[in-house]
Amino acid sequence: MGLNRLDDEDYPMMTMGQAAELLDVQPAFLRSLDAAGVLTPERSGGGHRRYTRRQLTLAVRMRELFDDGLTLEAAARVVRLQDELDRARARIAELESQLAAADSEPPS
Repeated sequence: MGLNRLDDEDYPMMTMGQAAELLDVQPAFLRSLDAAGVLTPERSGGGHRRYTRRQLTLAVRMRELFDDGLTLEAAARVVRLQDELDRARARIAELESQLAAADSEPPS
């Protein structure tokens, strides 16, 4: 494993203090996301929160929505709907690709 973990978006490597500094937010903001169940960081042996890169990306998205005036609940709903839309678009693209491949196959 070693340094390969640095490329893993789901490896919990960032402490709350580091994450807050990196994102230019207060630790209380990250705690509020945790309390609301928006993101659930892993805990170290001592009980300290550890954040992944994927979670930090989500925190940035939430912060942008807060800055636009949305509440925590509304921002979480928007993020959830955006993610669902992205998954639906990816599935549509996959199905369109399969359909195009099937249409280009010579008849048997």
